[in-house]
This record gives sequence, structure tokens and C-alpha cells, in this order.
Amino acid sequence: MLRLGRRSALGRFLYDLRYRIGEYALRGFIRCLPYVPFRAVELFTSSMSGAAFYLVWRYRRRMEENISATLSQEIPDLAERKALVWQAWRNFARTVLDTTAIMHCSKQKIIATVALVGEEHLETALKKGKGVIALSAHLGSFTMIGARLAASGYPFSVVVKHPAHKRFAQLTDDYRSQVGIHTIAAKPRREAVRGILKALRQNRIVLVIADEFKSGDVLVEFFGLKLPAPRGPATLALRTGAVTLPMFATRQADDSLTLSIGAPIEPVIRDDLDASVLATTAVFTRHLEQAIRRYPSQWNWLGLPRRGDKLSRAGMARSGKQARKASAERSATEIRKTGTSA
Repeated sequence: MLRLGRRSALGRFLYDLRYRIGEYALRGFIRCLPYVPFRAVELFTSSMSGAAFYLVWRYRRRMEENISATLSQEIPDLAERKALVWQAWRNFARTVLDTTAIMHCSKQKIIATVALVGEEHLETALKKGKGVIALSAHLGSFTMIGARLAASGYPFSVVVKHPAHKRFAQLTDDYRSQVGIHTIAAKPRREAVRGILKALRQNRIVLVIADEFKSGDVLVEFFGLKLPAPRGPATLALRTGAVTLPMFATRQADDSLTLSIGAPIEPVIRDDLDASVLATTAVFTRHLEQAIRRYPSQWNWLGLPRRGDKLSRAGMARSGKQARKASAERSATEIRKTGTSA
């Protein structure tokens, strides 16, 4: 796909029109929520997700391929795997509803809606004064993590990959701000590092969604596959001393939500930073896989490379050790420079 700046005039118009329609649809949906019975909103969301499930067939096919590649032994029956795709799709639709519905909820209602388990781990981590890296995935109602913790008074930031459309990106930032969530843009990278370091120095919680295994120069094992992963979360944990806590907001059998905060994940210290980052990233990935295996119907199953993609395209072209060493040096230098200039 061409970058926005290289599109034709018609292409730029259609691109902008698509996001404008999305913007007004989102604004209208959120504004109408208080005036419509919630059960009716649920039925509408369910019907729309059902229609999208068949219309957006490419995403459905990718989910089916990824589940077959990772769970074919655990779920040999094709019909069961297809059923899992539908369940994951419905969960995503419900996550969108949860996210928009909280715009009209008081802090007390958010706290009552989402149970919190493991808060003692968070309180202990914050007492160290170096901030907290919240390690999570596109699992369950992951967007409720920040809303729930912010409602309880915890200073919370999230690293977000913004869409290229600046107006739509600003709208979503504004909505997050309304519920007490501070946004750190993932790009440009140096500005992202600067924002994360500043937040950690302020002893804030920084949520990092780390289940995108499409790029990166660290090879990890995930569901039996060797996949590229970004080294950012591990590098931050090793260089800043911030405590890393696994956090997942998942839907329970009774349809309630629970935010579970696990015990600290200790970074792995090796002889050099590169080896430490590799080992720590592997540990982080295992925690993500364990959570996804526990709630497979609540993961989006889109975080794997597309079929036919080569690892070289994801940053693995150079010889492994040389590439990892170079990237580790870049990451460490970037953190040092940003830390001293922020």
C-alpha cells in the first residue's frame, strides 16, 4: 500500500473519507449509548459483528490459518477451529462495546464492573519508585486495563500504534484521556522511548501490548513456531529497573470481567545486554502464550506473520548474532540518549 503522501488526489480523498466516516460513526455511537437500552446495543453490536465476520473474509481467513498453524494438534477438528475463530471474533466485538460504553461510566461503576485480582503486586511494584511495565496482549477486553486502573487512581499510560490519519488518532487519544489514560505514540520510535522513560520516572504504569510477532530481530518460540519479536519491552525492563507485571483483562464464564495482575517477571541477566534481552524476551513471550492458551477464544489470532511472509522481511535478514548485537546496541544507545535529553 502506498504511503499517504504518495497517493493520488482521489486516493487521498477516499482515504480521508473513510476515516471521517469512521470518526462520525464512533462519535455518534458513543453519544447515543445513554439513550438506548444496553440490551438493544448488545444485539446491534452482535448483528454487526456477524455481518462483518462474513464481509471481512480476509481477516477471518488469516485467523483460521493462524489457529491451524498453532493449535492443529490440540484442536484437530476443523469445525472446532472454525468455531474458535467465530468466538474470538465475537469477543473482539464485545471489547469494542466495552471500550465505548465506559465513556459514560463513573469511576465507581468501572471499578464495580471489572474485578481486580493481584493488586498487591502492583502496590509493591510502585513502592520501588521506578515505574511499572504492564505486559499484555490483545486478549479479552484489554482496553479495560487502563480504564480500570485509572478509575482506582493509578497513573496510567499506554503505548499505541496510531493510524496515519491524524484527526482520527487525536479523537481516540481524547477518548482515552477522558477516562484517565495517557497515550504514548509508538512512532516515531525515539519520541516513544522518550515518552516511556518519562512516564516510568514519574512512577507511572506503562501498558505495552507485546503479542505482535510480525517484526523484530529476536527469534522466540510461540506456540511451537519460531517467530520474530520486538526487543523493546525486555530492553526497557533491563535498562530502567522498572518492574514488569503481566496484566490481562479477561471475560469469565458468567460474562463478568476480571483484571488479573500477576507476580513480577524478573528480567534474565546474562553476560551481555544482547543475551539478556534474548532471554528476557523469551520469558515475556512464555507468559503471553500461557495467558492465550488459557483463553484462546479471547485472543484476536492476527498477531502472526501473514502466510508466505519470510522472516527476513521482518528484520531477520542479516546473520542472527550480528543483527541482534547491532539492534541491542541501538536500543541501549537510544535509551541512554533519550534518558539524558528528556
